[in-house]
Amino acid sequence: MFKVISFYKYVELENPRYWMHKFRWICNELNLLGRVLVAEEGVNGAICGETENIKEFKRKIRDNETFSDLTFREMNSKEQAYHKLAVKVRDEIVAFGENVDLNKTGKHVEPEELKIMLDNKEKIILLDARGEHEHKIGRFKNAVTMPIESFRNFPKTAGILEPYKNEKIVMYCTGGIRCEKSSAFLKQKGFKKVHQLKGGIIDFINKFPNTYFEGSCFVFDDRLTTISETPIAICEHCGNRSDKYINCHNLDCDRLFVCCDECESKNNYCCSIKCKDVGRHRKKIAVVAR
Repeated sequence: MFKVISFYKYVELENPRYWMHKFRWICNELNLLGRVLVAEEGVNGAICGETENIKEFKRKIRDNETFSDLTFREMNSKEQAYHKLAVKVRDEIVAFGENVDLNKTGKHVEPEELKIMLDNKEKIILLDARGEHEHKIGRFKNAVTMPIESFRNFPKTAGILEPYKNEKIVMYCTGGIRCEKSSAFLKQKGFKKVHQLKGGIIDFINKFPNTYFEGSCFVFDDRLTTISETPIAICEHCGNRSDKYINCHNLDCDRLFVCCDECESKNNYCCSIKCKDVGRHRKKIAVVAR
């Protein structure tokens, strides 16, 4: 059994390169694969490995005073979810492109609190801070979604949220890191009642599966999605329900699209007849995490 964990912490790091080497060394020592980004503003990572090795990774990281309070979002996996290890220094641990005061983020809401709000039909605006390809396959029921391809587009598109400026907003994303910046950004723009789901979708569905989150959760590893029993997206070839993302195997296309198992093999793992019949195709069946 493998375990996939994700983690982040906004904390001032004077020497990001030191932490880059530290995380890389520990991951290599424990045979862990995944992606860790380090910047002066903190760390953002997601890794996968055998359960005992993940447990030891958490112990080693928390032994450091800087990350003694680090929390983790966890999912079980039948196989290794990453095909390599990448540990890098970046300008931001999640690309946003706007300066925000991270001391003034939206108030954290525990999964239990959100469930009570939804059980009681409290008037709230559930705001999805993720991109279109993510909420296309899974989202909270009745959530407000953003027409953005990537998180960096959030500030430019936030104007569409003006009608909700005086409403109680509860933002969510996969694990919480994007809501830290986007909730602070909305507060700077005059939004009064901004909250964010602590632990994101992952913690909520771990505690309350098959309740208010419908479909599958997009994940940034080789799985691409956590498969749901009740998919909400549709296969682009046949129109049947599916929550499986693949990358077009025409290397000159490589488009990410939803495809059911039957159409996947029938169309040579391609998104269109054109891509099926022409182009440079992958020799092996593979997916590329985006």
